[in-house]
Amino acid sequence: MRCELPYARSGQVIGLLGGSFDPAHEGHVHITKMALKRFNLDRVWWLVSPGNPLKVQGPAEMGKRMARARQVMDHPRVEVTDIEARTGTRYTAATLQAIRKLYPDVHFVWLMGADNLAQFHLWQDWRSIMQTTPVGVIARPGTRGAARNSMAAQSFAHAKLPSRASRLLGRSETPCWCFINVPMSDASSTEIRAQGGWTRD
Repeated sequence: MRCELPYARSGQVIGLLGGSFDPAHEGHVHITKMALKRFNLDRVWWLVSPGNPLKVQGPAEMGKRMARARQVMDHPRVEVTDIEARTGTRYTAATLQAIRKLYPDVHFVWLMGADNLAQFHLWQDWRSIMQTTPVGVIARPGTRGAARNSMAAQSFAHAKLPSRASRLLGRSETPCWCFINVPMSDASSTEIRAQGGWTRD
């Protein structure tokens, strides 16, 4: 399995951006570039998931989503991967556990938009994720208030790293998370599908 997975050097700090990417769009690209810079990441891996357990309807076929992701995210330090399909994990906590076993000498940061932090308490083993993995949260349009007042933000208020120290996140002791305000893109997969710009067939 290892030879088919992304390469990482010992000691690197790698951001992980998971999602259905159904489809990938400029908003994903934007927060990835912001995360690379603000969290001082060596690389970012996009984890294109087989499916989102919180969504009733399944996404488009994996190959189609991977191809679209590689088309929109053309950056030398970003890799589009299907790690969850290869490890057989469906939930983020299990995926992170599997990745840490595969790359024991690499530092990982879980990346998410502020819209995900607002509902993070619905994720399986979300407290375990916060306890074991630094989390970088990037502002998204219209979600800053909900994210800051979320159960996850309140429960781990003591572990919040100031945004001015965001570059230290990847090498900080867990639990540790950081919220950064950035210029925002309002692109959304839901809107792209609604406007007919992407079909799941």
